Amino acid sequence: MDKEDKRRYFVVGSVYLEVVTPLFQQKLDENYRSLNFRCLKDFLDNTAVLHTLFHLRHRYAWCCTDKANCTNQGSLPLNHHQWKQLYAENPGPGIHNCFCKYTAKSVEPEDLDVSLCGLILFNCCNLGPLELEAVHILRRNKNDYLSHNTTCGITKDEYGPLMDELKTKILQLDQTKEDELIRIQKRPLDDALCNKYMTTLLNIHEILEKIDTNTTKTLHCVQQILQHLTTQSLTKQGLEEKTGKQGNHKHPIKPYKLGQSIFIVHHQINLTSVVSLVVGDNCGEVVTDIVMMDDGRLVMCLPYQHLLLICNTDGSQVDSMDVQNKPWCITAVNNSTVAITRCDSICIEMYDINNKLKLKSIPVPGMWSWNGITTINNKLVVGDGNILVIIDQMVQTIQTDCQPDWLHGSGDKIFYFDNYINNINNKLYWYSYTDDKHHTLKLPSPPKRMTTLRDGSFYVVCKDGSIQHVSSDGKQYKTLQTNLSCDVIQYNFTQRKLIITHNGLVKVFNEL
Repeated sequence: MDKEDKRRYFVVGSVYLEVVTPLFQQKLDENYRSLNFRCLKDFLDNTAVLHTLFHLRHRYAWCCTDKANCTNQGSLPLNHHQWKQLYAENPGPGIHNCFCKYTAKSVEPEDLDVSLCGLILFNCCNLGPLELEAVHILRRNKNDYLSHNTTCGITKDEYGPLMDELKTKILQLDQTKEDELIRIQKRPLDDALCNKYMTTLLNIHEILEKIDTNTTKTLHCVQQILQHLTTQSLTKQGLEEKTGKQGNHKHPIKPYKLGQSIFIVHHQINLTSVVSLVVGDNCGEVVTDIVMMDDGRLVMCLPYQHLLLICNTDGSQVDSMDVQNKPWCITAVNNSTVAITRCDSICIEMYDINNKLKLKSIPVPGMWSWNGITTINNKLVVGDGNILVIIDQMVQTIQTDCQPDWLHGSGDKIFYFDNYINNINNKLYWYSYTDDKHHTLKLPSPPKRMTTLRDGSFYVVCKDGSIQHVSSDGKQYKTLQTNLSCDVIQYNFTQRKLIITHNGLVKVFNEL
């Protein structure tokens, strides 16, 4: 397999993980809501849906009710893992094998991968003929070119017709996706991200059954995948172990030695030059906040130009979105969505950066818009005076002993520091869901930004310019021996890159 074969695999995989998956999830959400189901769990508990899916998993089963609609599938497209993801067995089941023994779990569309989501769409939803055809072909091509592709490459002859068909079928489902597909097709190969995408796309069990141990390239490919499986996955469960949901590792890596050298400079971006491509020479203050998405793009708040700026980590493919008023703080919600706070606004705003659309505005009375925004367990968190406000379907508030500033969510913890004017408080604060308590750690200087690393430890940037490396339990720290100046710091688990900004410069570091 040559490098171009792998790049073509990477492009097709990116289309499935970044376009098809969220599109299928969106279609499923729209479909069950159009049928007046309150949530996906209620839809899955519907008798007709449950009965259909039951027989896609179980052969030679005759249900105690609705026997006329029982079927005996020649193949079982719903595998054991997928069935367990959707349904739990009721306490005290009867002796017969019947759909009445099962109850849906509390899952959301974004919990489901492209295969499972597509299977439910195709078999249980009210789709038109063109939509059914599109879902069927997109699922088929994922299996043919990605799930069972042990070479991890796609040839030039296969690639052209495949991409044409993918584009046609995706646009049958959503005509707004054309620009996103063009952007992905121009993407250069990113070996690290490609290997991570293999983790999600390949059928690992099938590879292990069919692997020829004499084929060194295939063996190397599987070894790479298994290595990533032990640390991270691009399923939602993996994301919860990696990002704002960070720090809750089921397969923890060996802890870093505090203060040790972990990163090496990859390259540097002059943000002033990047910004000038969009707003001209009068750039004003360059950025107030920045986030790296899982596909490697940077999204920055430019408050004085009323813009969100989007570009690759090398400063290329610059794009922008107009934002009313001044965007101040930003956090990633998923692969294509960011949430921001704006100056002098009591609303959180959510944007689709792929389609450049404002998705919704969430009012939070009393919110301090300049104090930061983060996510924890798929929930947004902002500050309100001496209160942490967690926004989900319901709003939860947590009282604090100070005015929480520049929030950072990780695992079960929300980190913050004291926003008091002329702050000389050297304490780092965090609230832990595990013990429902607030904790503190006194540092050499007042903290101002923080980010979590892959082993659960974290970096804290202090006002004296130092960067403190704090242990995952928050009890110890050691100063990094570095001369780096830093305004914003962020580590991205998917990219395994660290970014820092200072005076209009972004430095991108690769993990050693």
